[in-house]
Amino acid sequence: MSQIITGKTKLLGVIGHPVEHSLSPIMHNAAIAHLGLDYVYLPLPVHPDNLQAAISGFAAIDLVGFNITIPHKQAITPLITEISATAKAIGAINTVWRTSSSIWAGTNTDVEGFITPLQTYAQNWSEKTALVLGNGGAARAVVAGCAQLGFKETYVVGRNPTKLAEFIASWGNSALATQLLVRSWDKLPLLIPQAKVIINTTPIGMYPNVRESPLSDEEMGLLAADAIAYDLIYTPSPTKFLQQAQAKGATAIDGLEMLVQQGAAALKIWLQQPAPIDVMRQALQNYLSKG
Repeated sequence: MSQIITGKTKLLGVIGHPVEHSLSPIMHNAAIAHLGLDYVYLPLPVHPDNLQAAISGFAAIDLVGFNITIPHKQAITPLITEISATAKAIGAINTVWRTSSSIWAGTNTDVEGFITPLQTYAQNWSEKTALVLGNGGAARAVVAGCAQLGFKETYVVGRNPTKLAEFIASWGNSALATQLLVRSWDKLPLLIPQAKVIINTTPIGMYPNVRESPLSDEEMGLLAADAIAYDLIYTPSPTKFLQQAQAKGATAIDGLEMLVQQGAAALKIWLQQPAPIDVMRQALQNYLSKG
């Protein structure tokens, strides 16, 4: 049954440029329908040049809250009055809500989205090593998540020495980076055997390049059989990276669960009640299976 939208329907959304690819409306509207609430979640295309005007407009039309995707996660920071400590440390915001008619608050639920699947495994993370492939924006939430879980050390590897140096310098004295180490990509043969969790934050292996992986078969062969391989990519599922890991006997986690969990955390903020996570997950699985 289609939702009936009236003048009383409250508005939520996601901004980005482009934004038509976002799966957030699918899972959020499924959750809203399940809860029987008079809300609607919309994709809102916002060009970078129009970001400030859009935020002012959202307050004017009484938007309850919104998510942020590429390329606005960093650019929106100066426009938000109240920013959580986690979002400040990461340098990016992905969820915003209003605390008054004119004040926007923001946080980053990507961190919660990342760590929630790992928390289902009983581990003493303080004795474990995490290995993060890539040093872009997605890696920042992963590093923060590893710090919250309390990993003994977190290695970030990248191919560009200048960007690696900038990555570690950007954390300053943040407590989220106390166990953070950066290494060049050629050090992977030494690091992979140590890793309890290896996380792919690069776009390598994403549709349509489904036969690609950030690691060669030889490199993945160094992964311990009791390790966890975590790919932030959710299309295809599993990625070649996860197929390689499963062939070694490792546990595989794909990016769909992170997408669901970060969305559920945002919805909880906006609605002030727990989100129906199973409904959100099933809605995405149904949609992706049709693709």
